Amino acid sequence: MFGKKKDTTSEIDKEQLELLKTAQNRIKQKKRLYAHFVVFLIGSVFLILANTALGIGEGVKLFNIDWFVYAIAFWLFLFIYHVFNVFVTSKLLSKKWEEKQLNHLVSKQKARITELQAQVEKDYPLPEKKSLKTTSKKSEITIIVAAGENNAIGKDNQLIWHLSDDLKRFKNLTNGHHIIMGRKTFESFPKPLPNRTHVVITRQKNYQVPSGVIVVNNLEDALDAARTDSQPFIIGGGEIYKQAIDIADKLEITRVHSNFEADTFFPKIDPSKWKEETRTTHPKDEKHAHSFSFITYVRK
Repeated sequence: MFGKKKDTTSEIDKEQLELLKTAQNRIKQKKRLYAHFVVFLIGSVFLILANTALGIGEGVKLFNIDWFVYAIAFWLFLFIYHVFNVFVTSKLLSKKWEEKQLNHLVSKQKARITELQAQVEKDYPLPEKKSLKTTSKKSEITIIVAAGENNAIGKDNQLIWHLSDDLKRFKNLTNGHHIIMGRKTFESFPKPLPNRTHVVITRQKNYQVPSGVIVVNNLEDALDAARTDSQPFIIGGGEIYKQAIDIADKLEITRVHSNFEADTFFPKIDPSKWKEETRTTHPKDEKHAHSFSFITYVRK
């Protein structure tokens, strides 16, 4: 209640402060104009008296007009110019007028820049960003996997089963194609598989691989590396399958008819998105510890 008195200037907003400054400038201009007018009147009377009463410049004429008339006329011109500057020019060329002109010029420049950008985009269009799907537009991206009834596909980076016919089918389908895999899947092989181009996805920098193996950092780059292949195969592991199932065209599934304990699983196949095209069932026998089916799905 009895605290320090507030500074009222701080309560004046920016617009009010600008109006105050403008009013102060106008007062100064009008004071100068009034002083000019007073000096003009006194000066004019002095020039007339100097010529008529004191005889200063007597007889000096130009075109039969006394010299002091020219002096007064010139001074009057300066006074009129001062009046015009205060009451006309200062209003027309005020700060608001300057801001208006500046905004107008800025708007014109922005419109010109937009026009130039449109012209540049028209003349030099940027290449469209490729999605995972369009990167391999001409390829039939195929996922190949062996999975149990509970979608188990591996444990400790190893297969849970050994099915001779499944390995033969894998070899026949992928022979001569690019096979795309994660680092752990690649490291589960004793050596690169013959007659196939290996594309390994890893985040590790300077990952060392045998000659002929392609190393990339993501699935999009892997598909781009296999773009010349009419049917690149994605062979695992679990995370790569999760990324690829939404952009794959075909699924080659070996469904092993048992549930297994595992740490890696294949994504659930959505029947609204995938159509079963073929199915071949193999019973359990002396070479196969589990019954299984070869199933081909195509995207609806």
